[in-house]
Amino acid sequence: MANVERVTAGDLQLMQGLAQRVTATRLELVNSEATFGELAWNWGKGHASEGASWRRRLWFSGEDLVAWGWAQLPRQVRRSDGSVKDITGAYLTYQVHPDHAGLVDEVINWYDGTAADIERRVVPSAADEFALRRWTAHGYVTDPASLGDTGFWTQLNERDLADVAQPVLPDGFRFRTADEAGPEAAVQAHLDAWAPSTYTAEGYQGVRRATGYRGDLHILVEAPDGTMAASTIMWFDEANRSVEFEPVGTHPDYRRRGLARAMLLHGMQMARAAGATHATVACLGAPGHVQARELYYGVGFRQLSRDAPLIRTAG
Repeated sequence: MANVERVTAGDLQLMQGLAQRVTATRLELVNSEATFGELAWNWGKGHASEGASWRRRLWFSGEDLVAWGWAQLPRQVRRSDGSVKDITGAYLTYQVHPDHAGLVDEVINWYDGTAADIERRVVPSAADEFALRRWTAHGYVTDPASLGDTGFWTQLNERDLADVAQPVLPDGFRFRTADEAGPEAAVQAHLDAWAPSTYTAEGYQGVRRATGYRGDLHILVEAPDGTMAASTIMWFDEANRSVEFEPVGTHPDYRRRGLARAMLLHGMQMARAAGATHATVACLGAPGHVQARELYYGVGFRQLSRDAPLIRTAG
């Protein structure tokens, strides 16, 4: 059984549920942006402003969701600096349960039909050899933007939470939570770290609605002058006792002071106190993108998997 609609909050919960089931058995097969936390973050921040350009299809076996596709079609997005960006191609996030791997052909056919005659991108897991063969058979090739030392691809990193070092902040800085600091501070912390950004107060309201969000696990670092100098959200997958850091950012005026390292360690300690035993975080993986990778390696994360960006040109 399959159906096609825009992406709703109910759909998000079903998609996250499939992410949890794949995570429990084959975490390396969870596709880029199809993790429990990435789904929540991307849906939450964008559904109000960009949802009209989203399409999805769900495949069921009985009552169980076993595959889904989420296509983001051409659109305009407004950013915090007032600029408008035209997105002219299509991008697919998808997941297929390993026990129903053959459905990847149906996902591909649906995507090609939905985004026909425009450039199409997708990022399956590099560990999913069967899916990669099927995408290749349908005319998809390695995305040139992913090649070279500065290629644009991501890796997923993991660590257990058995032994977490104590965080150390510079004098005058302190940890806060979004519950304590409030929505305005939480939004501004993200905008400062990621400018120019499409994030808005309305987007944050969507994030707060997404399954897995907890304001007490949304951490900020407050500078002595009151600026929220760094922030991260931890998405708590209770079924797998795992937290996912997404996003992680630091205000440009406060970088290289150890704030992000301290924030990650503090977050892992909070996650462990909440019942988590495992943590993940994604970052750019190409050799030239060293900063975030070294940050995460420095607090005990190691690469688990990576994505394999593919593209099919228009027509």
